[in-house]
Amino acid sequence: MAKFLVQKSGPLQGEVTISGAKNAVLPIMAATLLTEEKCVIKDVPALRDVDVMCQLLESMGASVDKKLDQNTVEIEARGQISYEAPFDLVKMMRASILVLGALLLRTGRAVIHLPGGCAIGKRPVELHLKGLKALGVKINEEQLNRGIVDASAEKMTGSTIYLDFPSVGATEVIMMAAALAEGTTVIENAAQEPEIVDLANILNKMGARIKDAGTDTIKIDGVDHLKGVSHHVIPDRIEAGTFMVGAAMTRGNVLVKNVVPDHLKAVIAKLRECGVYIEQTEEGVRVRGDMGELISTDIKTLPYPGFPTDMQSPFMALLTVAQGPSVVIETVFENRFMHVGEFNRMGANIKIDGNCSMIPGGKALKGAQVVATDLRAGAAVVLTGLVAEGTTEVSQIYHVDRGYEKFVEKLRSLGANIMRVED
Repeated sequence: MAKFLVQKSGPLQGEVTISGAKNAVLPIMAATLLTEEKCVIKDVPALRDVDVMCQLLESMGASVDKKLDQNTVEIEARGQISYEAPFDLVKMMRASILVLGALLLRTGRAVIHLPGGCAIGKRPVELHLKGLKALGVKINEEQLNRGIVDASAEKMTGSTIYLDFPSVGATEVIMMAAALAEGTTVIENAAQEPEIVDLANILNKMGARIKDAGTDTIKIDGVDHLKGVSHHVIPDRIEAGTFMVGAAMTRGNVLVKNVVPDHLKAVIAKLRECGVYIEQTEEGVRVRGDMGELISTDIKTLPYPGFPTDMQSPFMALLTVAQGPSVVIETVFENRFMHVGEFNRMGANIKIDGNCSMIPGGKALKGAQVVATDLRAGAAVVLTGLVAEGTTEVSQIYHVDRGYEKFVEKLRSLGANIMRVED
């Protein structure tokens, strides 16, 4: 198995260009099943999850021309599409559930095993199914008890759907289904993430009638058909945030390019609270951690526009070396403190009480053998390795491959002492 070897490095310096957003491209790829015409998706990151989604679409009958060296994927779902998503692919990625609504519209049925991915929480599909039921979809409860979503619908009819939690996945699945349902659908307490807006934008380009994406109430007027389009994916705000934190905690000076600052308001605010200098320019966002002492702050994860749960572990890495104690409260995923044990192997001395972590800060960290417990935690322990004495060996890095394009190459271009080795 491959692993990262990370040595204490100096301040990160230079420029880094952020890739297209993983969490935007996956639902967009699923949405291409809604038309038989060719869709061209640009700024696609070359990631393991993207590759799995390509394989998934191909397995169901779509033609996929993968040009990831050009960051482009062309998808044409013409002709007969299979209603069943193969388990061997679904188990690799939770985002597989995103094809649910599109399959129902194309075939009248969808059979999908409950998917896998990072073990950071339950991520229940109840909200996805609640929304689809409101549109007229029938769910085989016996199969559901066995961990299989077996859904069918002769037709779908618009409805008003209230989500008990602003689930991103549920919002996306319902949006896709409602785009071709009869009548009007209203999603209340909808997710507001930028990735939701990006999905709405491509669906509208395809001919859908979606209003107010990015607010807590989304209105969708169903249409008869959708057409093929070309679309550029938004930049990855979590990748951008990760490199911004890396620049800050190594006391570096990095220009982060291809970033939308409005998508990172909460992260930027918290970095500034820690004493980090941040300047928005025409070229991107400049982050300087060398302008003064790094000081502690408290964070609480929340659905967008709050502090993103995906940035919790990278930001905690910074707080381990900031001066003074910090508190991190996780409200989105119940298992998202698994990385704390890895930080503690390096001397962080973090204490956990329920959904609350207490970080003493100001610790002199030492390299250790650690594990990437999930995607974002993997990036976080790498950042910690950059400021720890000695060598940090990071295993299970397949998690990192799921969400960061050319992670090692980008870090090395900024002066990081990191290499990937194959066992």
